[in-house]
Amino acid sequence: MYYIYKSNNGRIEEINTFEPGCWINMVAPSSQELELMVRQFHVDPSFLNAALDVEETSRIEAEDGQTLIVVDVPTTEKEEQKVIFETLPLGVITTESCIITVCTKDTSVVNGFVTGQVRNVHTHMKTRFILQILYRVATRFLFYLKQIDRISKNVEKQLHRSLRNKELILLLDLEKSLVFFSTSLKANEITMERMRRGRFVKMYEEDDELMEDVLIETKQAIEMSNIYSSVLSGTMDAFASVISNNLNIVMKVLTSITILMAIPTMISSFYGMNVEGLPVPHFWFPIVLSLAITGIAAIFLAKKDMF
Repeated sequence: MYYIYKSNNGRIEEINTFEPGCWINMVAPSSQELELMVRQFHVDPSFLNAALDVEETSRIEAEDGQTLIVVDVPTTEKEEQKVIFETLPLGVITTESCIITVCTKDTSVVNGFVTGQVRNVHTHMKTRFILQILYRVATRFLFYLKQIDRISKNVEKQLHRSLRNKELILLLDLEKSLVFFSTSLKANEITMERMRRGRFVKMYEEDDELMEDVLIETKQAIEMSNIYSSVLSGTMDAFASVISNNLNIVMKVLTSITILMAIPTMISSFYGMNVEGLPVPHFWFPIVLSLAITGIAAIFLAKKDMF
């Protein structure tokens, strides 16, 4: 499906027909809708299909007066009572009369413009509008990174109380999300640097400050993702060491108990055989001997910190 919007006094309003300076937001478009864009605005079909490929990486290219900018945007998905953080490609296509955005599903980046969270939006100012989209992408990355940090801290508190596989798997998922975020942010930064040169998109002096803000936010998100990834990786290693240490302690205690239980068994086995010549062949002697040797062994093992 697709929606048509146009700015009015800095705010986005939905309209019903194509107009010069409008913004067309395509979400999981059908083949008929893609063909409509090709006929109406002569958009290169490969530009439209690029953003629909979930494996597409961030890039920028221009052809026949049209420009395609593909950036990775952060998104969340609920799965088995947990939140999965991932990235999706968002395509921004500039034509002579309008801007077209294409994505496989609704994202908070685009919805921020539709719901009016982003102010002073002018769809007819293409460069400014593209930079506002990129700025929104960077800020959403920062928002989700803070969420990941908060979730990881809560999981760590739970793991301090009890080491369970559920929390460890959640930490592993968060670590994977941070790797995806870091990779996507670095690719986005390269695309923005290429865009900054003005070869693909005409840059204006009044947009220089916004372009700087976009790059600063993106670099800050990259730094945060690297820091959180390093911290989470160290945390995972620490908990792995704790689990290994706990297992060693359990095995050590079980080994000590096995040794102590083996002593009475061995003595009782000797005295239980029908053999003559055993010392003090009375019922009480093997019991006392077993207790004495077991006690001495227990003291020795305790001194060796085997309990």
